Amino acid sequence: MRFAAFLPIFALSSVLIAKDMTEGKVTAKSLSKLTFAPDGTLFIGDSIGARIFALNLGDKTPVATVKPLTINDLESKIGPMLGADAKDVLVHDMAVNPVSKNVYMTVSRGKRGFRTQWQLPNDAANASVLLKITPAGEISEVKLDKVKHSSIEIANPIAEGKPAASWKKPPESERADVVSDMHYLDGKLYVAGLSNEEFASTMRIFSYPFDSAQSTQLEIYHGAHGKWETESPVRSFLPYTINGKKHLIASYLCTPLVLFPVDTLKDKTKVKGTTIAELGFGNQPVDMVMFRGQGGKEWLMVVNSTRGLMRISAEELAKPHPGITTQTDAWTGVKIEQERGQGVLMAENFGEKHVLMLQRHPLTGALNLWSAQVSQ
Repeated sequence: MRFAAFLPIFALSSVLIAKDMTEGKVTAKSLSKLTFAPDGTLFIGDSIGARIFALNLGDKTPVATVKPLTINDLESKIGPMLGADAKDVLVHDMAVNPVSKNVYMTVSRGKRGFRTQWQLPNDAANASVLLKITPAGEISEVKLDKVKHSSIEIANPIAEGKPAASWKKPPESERADVVSDMHYLDGKLYVAGLSNEEFASTMRIFSYPFDSAQSTQLEIYHGAHGKWETESPVRSFLPYTINGKKHLIASYLCTPLVLFPVDTLKDKTKVKGTTIAELGFGNQPVDMVMFRGQGGKEWLMVVNSTRGLMRISAEELAKPHPGITTQTDAWTGVKIEQERGQGVLMAENFGEKHVLMLQRHPLTGALNLWSAQVSQ
């Protein structure tokens, strides 16, 4: 792969106030999604319990640089820790602490719950275990029975028991998508998912410490489907500054890529995003990473379930985008560069010169964790 010098692009505030935290058990019903603030505060999104948790794990020792990390056949190493067969181990999400560079994963024993190609991990099971992997590759469980934490309720979540589309996950409920992705930006936690609003697709914004919340209903034009849509949640998104203005770059099932200016996301409003690309139907965007390559050039990398890795340059993102508003074929819109990387499931920045990937080997089926390093 031609990756170089991976790093988060946003310069975020480095200190958060944790005065609202208390020590005790984290009572999450599902460890659905993870993300970090710059100071090492871990946020956990709980779709089933409709709640967001902020955790102070005491993991604050800075690590300036990391060496390449490789763990082969990760499931066979996690299985004994869970008292489970490796074939049952299911990794739901992954996040890297930007301070310590420790890697955190939520896992379950739910892999056998998969029945269709359209299911994601949270559709198949509820994660209940949090693991930590050090930059040296040591794996341990993070106990959540005595942790400094705070939490806030997610108002008006999609109702429990509401069936999902029959083509996607017949026996499941849309409740798994109350939190579909989340990121921290400028003192606020942005949480994508589904609500019971008129437009089910919603971006919730929580100030932190948790003292206020707002929600914006989202609408996009899906070129491959030839219509405006409000029911499908954002599957993956990242904050990024384009031409001096902060945006959320979001991607959806089947796979429109959409821009939302951050300053348009007002409470109790409906916002239309600008669709800047169609990346191909029959595909799930499962992760996104921003990185800086050789020569300082910035790139967005989209990790896809069936279409591998795609790169989009910052120059392409900065061009004027009238938006796709009529039915179109795949590969319409901004210029995309296809990368090798079939089987990549998750990707995270790992220090300034690495990106960490969770990848299923196409021949052996082994789940491997490895880092791509800058070329010097």
